[in-house]
Amino acid sequence: MSNLNETPRSNRLHIALFGKTNAGKSSIINALTGQNIALVSDIKGTTTDPVYKSMEILPIGPVVLIDTAGLNDETELGELRKKKTMDVLNKTDIALVIIDSSIGISDFDIKTIEEIKSKKIPIVVILNKSDISTIDISSIKNLENKFKLKIIKASAYNNTGIDHIKDEIIKLIPENEEKFRILGDLISPGDFVILVTPIDKAAPKGRLILPQQQVIRDVLESDAISIVTKEYELRETLENLNKKPRLVITDSQAFLKVSADTPKDILMTSFSILFARNKGNLTELVKGAKAINNLKDGDKVLISEACTHHRQSDDIGKVKIPRWLRQSTGKDLIFECSSGFSFPENLKDYALVVHCAGCMLNRKAMLHRISNSVKDGVPIVNYGVLIAYVHGILKRALKPFPAAQIAFEEE
Repeated sequence: MSNLNETPRSNRLHIALFGKTNAGKSSIINALTGQNIALVSDIKGTTTDPVYKSMEILPIGPVVLIDTAGLNDETELGELRKKKTMDVLNKTDIALVIIDSSIGISDFDIKTIEEIKSKKIPIVVILNKSDISTIDISSIKNLENKFKLKIIKASAYNNTGIDHIKDEIIKLIPENEEKFRILGDLISPGDFVILVTPIDKAAPKGRLILPQQQVIRDVLESDAISIVTKEYELRETLENLNKKPRLVITDSQAFLKVSADTPKDILMTSFSILFARNKGNLTELVKGAKAINNLKDGDKVLISEACTHHRQSDDIGKVKIPRWLRQSTGKDLIFECSSGFSFPENLKDYALVVHCAGCMLNRKAMLHRISNSVKDGVPIVNYGVLIAYVHGILKRALKPFPAAQIAFEEE
């Protein structure tokens, strides 16, 4: 994050703009934000790679606007740009398709709408340059009826129709957004929640890591009380509380000590397991952990991290997880890594995918990675679930989540 006081990009509504070159995608972004934040030119293909703009758009709230390259760029580089543009779909919450109404609705525009609809992404079609439109009303009605969507006439040049676009975006914001709180459904007002946050070589200087920040915020929003300690002060913290905490949450790497120091009648889990549920599909990730016992000599394991932090000598992805997997299975495994927003489309060469907590990804992007793994028949597990499993404490760490616990106990 460039600014620690901003809403993290992963928690923002991802709104992506798609369309042909020179349809006015960048102009619409500038009109929506009221700022000249996207480069505008009459030259086709001004936008090359997707451009991400974190903004507050009232009354929508914190969003990420994604300005994509035109999908009808037929150059050699255009094919690469189109691939990156289509990758954006995998993290898009709401899609805006921009059509140049001075030219008309093309077959290419129709194909773009069909592709987005096939992924079940909420969509708004915007007829930009409506002040010089050549599209008749019957064509607009036919398109609305065919795809069951809303079409808005707008002009970024004259700033007309922009409020209507915002209104339509608000209508399409997922109604179940609140459902994906990190732990708000697990605690009640007045509950004590203990957060165990080790300070090791990998810890950033002068601040907590993003998952810890987000959990503290969620505890506060639940009117509960967060108590932050390191693993070596946990026992003393528990002894000095005047009531039993509702939940103890630990960094996965301190699982063994925290489990030993936390009485059995107190629920315990990890930040990573909370995010496995918040960002993805905890039940599917638990199934992935059970597949560890099936690994064989020579199997390839993909370790994927969504961020690109500086690697330490005892890095969890490069060093610790490979060591734990080799010790747990006794097998000679081959490890490959991916980081940042790159994630292999074809996973069939791997016997297991091990993913980080995904705090830098939005839920849509993380679910896409999980579904790709499932589609290719490759088990996927996240760091926290794996660490608890190889240390023999996953059953306890899943106790706050009955459905996932049932999946773990099933043969």
